[in-house]
Amino acid sequence: MTLCGWVDTYRDHGGTLFIDLRDRYGKTQVVFAPESEAANLEAGRRLRSEDVVSITGKVAPRPAGTENPDLATGQIEVRVRRVEVLNKSKVPPMKPSAKEQPSEDLRLKYRFLDLRRSEMQRTLILRHRMAKLIRDYFDELGFIDIETPMLGRSTPEGARDYLVPSRVQPGMFYALPQSPQLYKQILMIAGYDRYVQIARCFRDEDLRADRQPEFTQLDLEMAFVDANDVIGVIDGLMAKLAKELLGSELSLPLPRMTYDEAMERFGHDAPDLRFGMELVDVSDLAATADFRVFRETVASGGKVRGMNAKNAADRYSRKGIDELTSYVTGDFGAKGLAWFKVGDERRLASPIAKNFSDETLAKIAERMQAEPGDLLLFVADKWEITCKALNGLRRRLGADLKLYQPEQMHFSWVVEFPMFEYDKEEACWAAMHHPFTSPRPRDRALLATEPAKCRAQAYDLVINGFEAGGGTIRIHDQKLQSQVFNLLGIDEETAATRFGFLLDALQYGAPPHGGIALGLDRLVMLFGGLDNIRDCIAFPKTQRATDMMTGAPGEVDGKQLRELGVKIIRE
Repeated sequence: MTLCGWVDTYRDHGGTLFIDLRDRYGKTQVVFAPESEAANLEAGRRLRSEDVVSITGKVAPRPAGTENPDLATGQIEVRVRRVEVLNKSKVPPMKPSAKEQPSEDLRLKYRFLDLRRSEMQRTLILRHRMAKLIRDYFDELGFIDIETPMLGRSTPEGARDYLVPSRVQPGMFYALPQSPQLYKQILMIAGYDRYVQIARCFRDEDLRADRQPEFTQLDLEMAFVDANDVIGVIDGLMAKLAKELLGSELSLPLPRMTYDEAMERFGHDAPDLRFGMELVDVSDLAATADFRVFRETVASGGKVRGMNAKNAADRYSRKGIDELTSYVTGDFGAKGLAWFKVGDERRLASPIAKNFSDETLAKIAERMQAEPGDLLLFVADKWEITCKALNGLRRRLGADLKLYQPEQMHFSWVVEFPMFEYDKEEACWAAMHHPFTSPRPRDRALLATEPAKCRAQAYDLVINGFEAGGGTIRIHDQKLQSQVFNLLGIDEETAATRFGFLLDALQYGAPPHGGIALGLDRLVMLFGGLDNIRDCIAFPKTQRATDMMTGAPGEVDGKQLRELGVKIIRE
């Protein structure tokens, strides 16, 4: 047989040469025996890591006792009869087969080497399989895959747009799509009642480990549906992906909770449900204590909330608790972290215990379901701060205390989000999801009286504490859409300029419709058990939106700028 690939490792055992030849299918041991032709032996001795070679030889079983059960080809070897060096490699700055890999910046700079790593190949093959399963699933359900434009109009949808100047219309700009939102709504109005697309999207926003300036999403829209219909379709997709990719069976329908319940129980609208440790409100009990921080917080309208870290009292010394305190104060702006360790007979021990009556301590222990060996942790602050700090603390404790298995996955829905959140800086309402979200029918009257109480027909898919996707039932009535625009501070002239085509289309027989978008990159990250979305993308950007391999973004020729009517203003 003939094998082509890259030299992975090289070993010279007293005249017999062993080379592991690698390609994306795996590794095979190649043997240059002493009885091989002299030219072959000489060529073999010159081979080094990452050389590209073609080797022809005979497949034979490995000698007894030399088999490698950890290798798919570990029972055989190829004994060389002819070798051809197709390309010599420079000494590589990183070795794809090395257990310890260099910094991420170096890996991204030499991405063509990094992509040879078996871990990267497994992830990109997982991505390929996932995309194929998704397409097959929606094809079976009668969805139509329709491409939407990359060059569109800039619309205010939350993040900054990436703009593309027009050469033929100087001073005018296209925007790369943040999502195909408006186009897919137009498709519903046009009668394509089941649309799907694996779409490229772009957002010029501050980046984190799970975000990229350009990303891929599974985008779908359906006509004549309600929220349950859309959720049901995604339930089926998750069950299919879990079975085919993980070998696990999901129980359907996936569990749901409202936004209000998620914030009350977990402090976050995408809670990690692989473990418990729910938040408990003890504000009423704290108000009766002599502990000034608790009492004054409640008196000023704040909350005292906490969690019970089961059997964790001995896991955290005073130094360990001080580190947790620094975490919630430094990362989330909490004023501090109060704690009690639970001793025999459920007695609560802490430096602040003297500020509480025995009766109050007993009631706190009862409400927190405290048992000997538990560690009770509390944050006293504004509602929003208690949510952020305790959610962050809960996630950290879940990982520190190993409350779930790395391969464990939990799927759920959070529904009935608020329609709006108040933007204090802009002194106006902002859409919690996007401006095209429909309110619950029973809440429509609240738009004119109490927008803060209005709940949306919105739903987010949550996997392992990550928002894997979000969707809504859309507004299909032009008057209602104009009313929502007005609430968001979008006047009629601005609405007509930026969304006129949608407002116009809504007057020509728009059906009820809704959909959802799921981040494909994030799905691959979650199904692959990874913690960095850049490892799920072949050619990702850094947190500064830079391509380390190509050097993008870069300067362009002055002639190009003049043709576009663009001038660079350097600060």
